[in-house]
Amino acid sequence: MAITLPALPYEASALEPYISANTLGYHHGKHHQTYVSNLNNLIQNTPLADEALEAIIFASANVPEKVGIFNNAAQVWNHTFYWNCMKKDGGGAPSGAIASKITEDFGSFEAFVEAFKNAGLTQFGSGWAWLVLENGKLKITKTSNADTPMVHQQKALLTVDVWEHAYYLDYQNKRADYIDIFLKHLVNWEFVNENLKA
Repeated sequence: MAITLPALPYEASALEPYISANTLGYHHGKHHQTYVSNLNNLIQNTPLADEALEAIIFASANVPEKVGIFNNAAQVWNHTFYWNCMKKDGGGAPSGAIASKITEDFGSFEAFVEAFKNAGLTQFGSGWAWLVLENGKLKITKTSNADTPMVHQQKALLTVDVWEHAYYLDYQNKRADYIDIFLKHLVNWEFVNENLKA
């Protein structure tokens, strides 16, 4: 089964003025599409060609000769997850189970915000900041390049993409502003709650 580019879960202009249709057009239509195309080329005529995306990620993680497969497969997954972490009129404080769990494990929503921002800001170079569930506890982590929580026995709940192509057209070098906007105006807490429950 060929890996395909999933459609965005909203119109390209839905996240404006915070993330422009121009940024989403390039990020989804060019960057995400390139990972999909590269992955299909790399797995063509191999035993992985018929596998699901997550199976490909696990089969190629920490296998030096399959690093290209892992990088592209994990980036396909990470990006699909990231699109779903945002919505129109999102952001702000959460409600439901995730709100209680954040207070329980971080002390307060404000403490979570500070730690999440710090992870995104201190990720050197390209990568991701994540809210994950590990051994029943919430944890904030960051990964470089294509690395993804699932290969570290962690369940991803929320991510922000801090590769420059995620924000440069809208925010230039102001990564801090982009992460702040993400938390205040874009986070899809319903999706985070679904991930926590699943």
